[in-house]
Amino acid sequence: MRLAVRLDRRALRQWHHEVVAALSGRSDVEVGVLWSEDRRPVPREVEQLFALEQRLHGLPRGRSTLTDERPFMRYVDRVERPEVVLDLVGDDADGVTTWHLTFDGRAGEDSLLGALLEGRTPVVRVVDLTAGRTVATGRPGSENPGVTLAAFEDVLAGCTRLLQVALDGGGGSDLDDGRPTSLTRRDVLRHAGRSVARSALRRVYRLLYRAPHWRVGWRRVEGPDVFDLNELPSAGWQDIPDDGWHFYADPFPIVVDGRTYLFVEDFDHRLGRGVISVVPFGEDGPEGTPLPVLEHTAHLSYPFVLEDAGEVWMIPETSGAGTVELYRATGFPLGWQLEEVLLEGMEVSDATPFRHRGRWWLSATVRDGGSFSDALHLWSADRLQGPWSPHARNPVLVDIGSARPAGRVVRRGGRLVRPVQDGRKGYGAALALAEITRLDDVGFEQRVVARLGPGDGWPGTRLHTLNRAGWLEVVDGSAYSPRLRWLGTHRR
Repeated sequence: MRLAVRLDRRALRQWHHEVVAALSGRSDVEVGVLWSEDRRPVPREVEQLFALEQRLHGLPRGRSTLTDERPFMRYVDRVERPEVVLDLVGDDADGVTTWHLTFDGRAGEDSLLGALLEGRTPVVRVVDLTAGRTVATGRPGSENPGVTLAAFEDVLAGCTRLLQVALDGGGGSDLDDGRPTSLTRRDVLRHAGRSVARSALRRVYRLLYRAPHWRVGWRRVEGPDVFDLNELPSAGWQDIPDDGWHFYADPFPIVVDGRTYLFVEDFDHRLGRGVISVVPFGEDGPEGTPLPVLEHTAHLSYPFVLEDAGEVWMIPETSGAGTVELYRATGFPLGWQLEEVLLEGMEVSDATPFRHRGRWWLSATVRDGGSFSDALHLWSADRLQGPWSPHARNPVLVDIGSARPAGRVVRRGGRLVRPVQDGRKGYGAALALAEITRLDDVGFEQRVVARLGPGDGWPGTRLHTLNRAGWLEVVDGSAYSPRLRWLGTHRR
């Protein structure tokens, strides 16, 4: 394909060069650059906001950095008679097949920034203006939606992924556009004021409390569970107590030889690193305090435990090491041995294996310069130990609202349902239940059937993981951990 990227000389960012370089690295695309005739200087207030947030949060400046024409000159006039013009400015089609990136239905950087200033994650489309159709759809996002600079750069990274999806044949979720938003100087200035206030409050909070701090809740299931109800019950949850220095998160229960055990991420604020711990459960709840069973040079979390072929296995998250590792129990529940490195060379989050039609599948989100949570990848294998083959359409989904796994995939009434993280309001803010409607070597589709958030029975600002084994159902969410005793100890 001969493809020309149309850019505005006066509004060039490092991201534009990133896109051109990424597309030119494909063997099936010849890439050139066209200049737009319009002149759209970047609003001064936007750059002032970015500089302010950089100072407030100690952020590096990456793909949002303004640049000049020099990095693009090698691509100018390289492609004669392009078959497709990828217009990243918002111009009208001029007789050649033209693709736009739209944000909630409107093209241009201003539309993206307007949505982010409102605290929303817009739906992004690659739209073929000439044919009047959507080529690819997604909702790339950020773990930090309240910080415009971070969110802007993360969403731009997701846009690069979506353009690759479009060139690979297109696809994406059935997402509805939000209300298109315009960017005004007044909105930028108002947001800058709020950023200063939030930053000050955050600093005060971190002086008084250890943060982030998570808690695990459990309940006895005698009847329908969350997957049956499509909602979070408003009663019955009890917390696993912690000492304030440790928090527990990512709960995974398992029943082995008739006994119930709960594995958790065990994070020590003094060390700034997590290990995997376990606590047995009796009829009245946890029997003691979680005990460490697995440590690593990298931070450990998401201890996915399962039984297969007469053995007990664990796949903890080791994204800090760039691996996905499989451990075998050598003396359950305390002894574990590394069996295989299933994947390496990628930042893989929350690897979740499950069986479907006689094969093993592995789902996880993979970070590629942006968010950890918006790009779902799949692999398949004949056996748990691998080798694992990547799905032909990876990433099969780009959506901060339903990509990242949040627990075991379950079967209900012939349906395959996966709990997922809804990160539109920030990391771990809410959950959703998504039914897998297609899964094969060339396709993946799902539909969200329920969205779950904290409420009266599970107060706070987070709902992050959902699992069940036997009679034990578990979730996790946010908590307070005061640094000073007079502040008291209470949950949120």
